[in-house]
This record gives sequence, C-alpha cells and structure tokens, in this order.
Amino acid sequence: MPFRDRRAAGRRLAARLTHFRDTDTVVLGVPRGGIPVAYEVAGALRAPLTVAMVRRLRVPYRPDLTFGAVGEGGVGVIDDKILARAFVSEPGRAEVEAEQRADLARSAIRYRGAAGLALHGRTAVIVDDGIATGVTARAAVEVVRAAGAARVALAAPVAAASAIRALSGQVDQVVCLEGANVITSIARWYGNFAPVDDAQVCDLLDSAAADLRQRSGD
Repeated sequence: MPFRDRRAAGRRLAARLTHFRDTDTVVLGVPRGGIPVAYEVAGALRAPLTVAMVRRLRVPYRPDLTFGAVGEGGVGVIDDKILARAFVSEPGRAEVEAEQRADLARSAIRYRGAAGLALHGRTAVIVDDGIATGVTARAAVEVVRAAGAARVALAAPVAAASAIRALSGQVDQVVCLEGANVITSIARWYGNFAPVDDAQVCDLLDSAAADLRQRSGD
C-alpha cells in the first residue's frame, strides 16, 4: 500500500506543496475523507483549513456509481453519460440531488457555522484523499472559483490519469503523488481507509484553527 492512512498521505502530499506557504493560501478539504489529508497540508503550509462543501450524487440502486456532484452556492456537475447508462430517470435524479443539497446545507452549518467561504483574491488549495472520476473535484473547483479565489490548486495523494488530464485545464495546478490509468477504489491505495465521521471532521477543523492561532501568537 502506498499510504498507511490519510494523515500519513497528507504529510507526504504537504512536502510537494511547500511553494504555497504564504499568507494568501487557504486549504480546503473535501469532506469527509479529504479532511484528515488536508489537516496535515494546512499545518505544514501554516494556512487556515476549511471545507469545500460538495456531495456526490450516487445512482440509487448502485451507490458505488457516481453520476455527478453538487456544491454550495448552487454548483452542480452532472455526468450525462453515466445518467443515461444507469437509466436514472429525471425524477430520480432530482430526488437524489435534493437530498444531497439538503444534507450539504446541514453539514456546512455543522462544520463552519454561519461563516461562508472567505476566498476573494486568495489562493485555494483543494485537498481530497483521492480522485477517481474527477466529478467531485470539478464541483469543488467551481465552488471556490465562485467564492472569489484568484488561484486554485487541486491536490490528492492518488488520482486517475484521465481525471488529472481533465482537471488540469480547470485549475492552475494539479499535484498528485500516485497515478493510475484506472482507479476503481481509492481505498485500495491505503492500508487504513476507515470511514471519517462528522465528529472527526469537526475535531480536525477545531484543532487546525487552534494550531493556527498558536502559531500566529509565536
């Protein structure tokens, strides 16, 4: 396994992102699995950590198959080919999207309170634990662009080569440690890929904020 766990992967990824260590950088983890990775990156870059609020849209009878993603601010990315191939009806698509937008709104309050994204003129480094199809990453990029980020980088320990090619034209930089022609499961690249729950996300966000305050006071 290339990576022991998400935190270890984050430390390795951070070593490739040191050129982003400046006062204008904000690190955004993709919840939930991207947050432990992003926590390590934010600490190494001495940057604030927040969340890029996106949710996958899964085929109702095939939860392993993603046909799109939604993000805060009304962002939506749909893979029409997957929709057609999986025979997802328009009412079915709308129902899944409505459920995920409602869950996204609740999670945003849980993670950030009433605060929105403060990215105007700043560099946004979006971090996830892996990129397979790239649809979630595309939604995250649209979210941070809409929030005013002047520069956007996308970073992940592992990504599919096709996703990297597609995303490279949408961001200023893509940083990836391991790549493969096809990725059917991000979990296979980790020794420990245990689920990350909301409590862990909140703990890491709080810890990152406390660490940043302490460094600022040094």
